[in-house]
Amino acid sequence: MRETCAGLWLVLAVTLIGLISAGGAVAAERFEGTYYQGEGDTDYLQLLDTSARLFYPSPELQNISMLYTPAWNGFVEGPTWGAWWIQNSYGPTYCSLPFFTEPYTTFVQNAQDLWFSHIGDGKTKGEKDWVGPDGCLCDAAAPTLVYYKQGDGRIDIHDWGMEFTAAGVVMQSELLLISRDNAAIAHYLPLLERSANFIETRRDPKNNLFLAGPAGNLLAPSYAGWHKPDGSYDKAYLTGLSVTYIAGLDRLIELEKLAGNADKAALYAERRDLAMKGLPQLMTDEGYFIKSLDPDGTKHGVYGAEKHGYFEAVCNHDAMAFNVVDDAQAKKIYDKIASIPGLRPHDVIITNCPGLDDTYANTKDWLWSFGTWVNGGHWTTAEARMIMGYYRVGAYDDARRSMKHILGFAKQFRMDNNLTDFGDKPYQPKLPINCVYDTWGAPAGLIRGLFEYLYHADSVELRPHIPTGITQLDQRFPIRFGTKRLYLSTTGNGLVTAVLVNGKSWKSFDAKSVFLAYNDTPDTAKIQIVMGEGKARTVPEVVPVVMSSPTMPAGLEPFRTLYARLKDAGLGEGYEACHAKLVVDYVTAIEDRKKMLADGTLAKLPEESQVAADKSYQETMDKLADGLRGVLKGYAGSDDARKKQIAAIWKECSGE
Repeated sequence: MRETCAGLWLVLAVTLIGLISAGGAVAAERFEGTYYQGEGDTDYLQLLDTSARLFYPSPELQNISMLYTPAWNGFVEGPTWGAWWIQNSYGPTYCSLPFFTEPYTTFVQNAQDLWFSHIGDGKTKGEKDWVGPDGCLCDAAAPTLVYYKQGDGRIDIHDWGMEFTAAGVVMQSELLLISRDNAAIAHYLPLLERSANFIETRRDPKNNLFLAGPAGNLLAPSYAGWHKPDGSYDKAYLTGLSVTYIAGLDRLIELEKLAGNADKAALYAERRDLAMKGLPQLMTDEGYFIKSLDPDGTKHGVYGAEKHGYFEAVCNHDAMAFNVVDDAQAKKIYDKIASIPGLRPHDVIITNCPGLDDTYANTKDWLWSFGTWVNGGHWTTAEARMIMGYYRVGAYDDARRSMKHILGFAKQFRMDNNLTDFGDKPYQPKLPINCVYDTWGAPAGLIRGLFEYLYHADSVELRPHIPTGITQLDQRFPIRFGTKRLYLSTTGNGLVTAVLVNGKSWKSFDAKSVFLAYNDTPDTAKIQIVMGEGKARTVPEVVPVVMSSPTMPAGLEPFRTLYARLKDAGLGEGYEACHAKLVVDYVTAIEDRKKMLADGTLAKLPEESQVAADKSYQETMDKLADGLRGVLKGYAGSDDARKKQIAAIWKECSGE
């Protein structure tokens, strides 16, 4: 026994010596993934890599392109939800936009165009014969329909989509600030201004708060407005409307600056500052926000109060996520959330806790009962913003637990939303599989939260929030900044002490942020952020993804040829080439999936779900191919030189 122990100690000693680095410290464990690599907390690095995999064709996991529809060449809410919702897309879209490249940028813009093509004008009827006021956006839209109000519940008393409109301004403004596309800005900016002016009609000049009636909130219809003594429902001061509108104005101000409209930028800055001035009236002494304030002074959402004594999560985590509050108040909000176990019984945030006592519905009904839908149910679109809040206050383990819970659904092809039973069960369990856009909010939030990305008219600000156990991190895919591409790495942990861009010292940073002026940033920028006691290192080169060479099914070979031809023509980064490549990548994913199932390296789902999951790959590939064919067919008679060139190449590739 003594000899065995001696031998063991010798092995341990040799192993330890092998792990000692030149500086005398034990080398951290290393993780090498497809999308992330680094050292330290390999569990978190693995989780980041898996999160990124959910955005690209994979033989193992559902991915976001499964939500593509050729009907408008864009994203759709889900196979059973044939439209595009503002409240449902808010979290995943906002968090994905920095790393969305083609064809996803086209897909998301085409989806959001459904809202702006139907923008209220005070004359045109939508569903239910509702005529949206000028600038009003919607609950949901498709090419031939639009709901200017929340379409479920007591629609006869519902207000217009007030906070929907504000959230739509946030998403479209963010998209434009990232792309810096002058033509797109010129098109959408007047529409965004109309939406901002619509919200302004609800400002009370006496207190700079905003009035909204029943279902005028973002996660509608969980808000009933002011229940008056005579039994009717009217408008109250809605916290979420202030918070989301401020977030929209922050971005609209920067867009006006980018467009050279100094006077309008000043106007919206004044409106934003006044809205900020009104916010303290909606705060508690503990520093968190109530849900709403009735004109008679009644407060809704003071936790522990005898009446309306629930905590409203959505407006609070949104204030954290969008920097509507400062760091100190963000910490107070987080501390309150952390003190209420019932808000996260399954590690993901629910809408409110305890149950609502101020809805207009019977909470004994299943749909309205606490923990099911908009009364204490879970929405991963909201989780995206909660994860952003976690990163902001350094609550990295909360973000980790959140993503792991959602990953459990992903592995079972159950990426459903909303999640019932306080976030523990799919909403449509009788379907063999589920796929809903909201659910991508969790992986998107886990990725965006690392650096936050605050886009301005002339710059982008990076705020590194790197989990404390990670000592090296390399993000192996680009972040968009106009036409520029940023590849981000970190070394060390803590406050920022140095920054290198393409190996050269970069001086524009402080302890918490890195500032990249657009005109000074290289077209391809490899950015290394050194923190704490870390030392600058040689960052491994990002190896370009080699075009796959699967056996193409009949009729799909032209897409592989099209990608190669467009790449040779200098058009390889454009929408059409990337859409073609996505079709080919699906063929590869299908081949790999069949092989993994055959050799037993991929666990099978229950039979009905397995069949449906396998079928979803084929259906997605077919939709992507049909959609691109339709787009290219439309190019045939175009006067646009670029489209004519692509149409000619496609004809040579396909004979069509």
